[in-house]
Amino acid sequence: MTEILETNGGRIAYDVTGDGDAVLLIHAGVANRSMWDDQVAALSDAYRVIRHDTRGFGETETDAVPFSNRADAIALLDELGVERAHLVGLSRGGTIALDTAIEYPDRVRSLTVVAGGVSGFESSAELPDAVFEPAEAMEAAKDWEALAEWETAFWADGYGQPQDRVPDVRRRVHEWVLTTYQAEKEEGDPQPLDPPAAGRLDELRVPLLVMLGRLDDPGTTDAMRHLASAVPGARLEEFDTAHMVNLEEPERFNRVLRTFLDGVSDR
Repeated sequence: MTEILETNGGRIAYDVTGDGDAVLLIHAGVANRSMWDDQVAALSDAYRVIRHDTRGFGETETDAVPFSNRADAIALLDELGVERAHLVGLSRGGTIALDTAIEYPDRVRSLTVVAGGVSGFESSAELPDAVFEPAEAMEAAKDWEALAEWETAFWADGYGQPQDRVPDVRRRVHEWVLTTYQAEKEEGDPQPLDPPAAGRLDELRVPLLVMLGRLDDPGTTDAMRHLASAVPGARLEEFDTAHMVNLEEPERFNRVLRTFLDGVSDR
């Protein structure tokens, strides 16, 4: 059942399933909290699984105010009486989870970053700007249908991959992206972590699991390998998927995540 948290000009939609150690799932920028349906089912027998729509997405609403996605996550944990949670984020959600773990180290029990980014990290593997220029033009023109197709091809199919590779994942991502753009919601003014995570990875003091898809864009895979190599003891898992790892290989994803969380919780 959807609940609403009012915080700093925002009305954050969230739901909670199960009991046990808390796990907070943070969705990708091409999705909303429903992208975690399979993970809720796989974890809620032993964990208290929390997920929310970040500002600009899903059922969440916000005023035109400066805000922090990190502070929103902590406000949600406060609302639910959670002292420390396992953070799991994919794509943009992975960046938010990593930044939150750095800014609020005492509130995080473990960190899982999937196909995410490291704020402030500049990868030599990044695709040239020209690749993204068509999408920028579509956004400027508010050609939401064309932009949703472009983003689906890039993030769901995988850069340079055939459009029939993962039809079910493609359908779901296309629907999420198009719905988000067509809603034209107020997004607020998200404030970045300052200084960013790239120069602060030595501050991480919690167990870290990193997952990536080998068919993802090269900048993302490079960032994830950098994160895993920069943090002592980090575990790296690679999948033969594009960006939406949990949607393409849910069974293996759930198994890897559950094993990691169980291992941390048993300590």
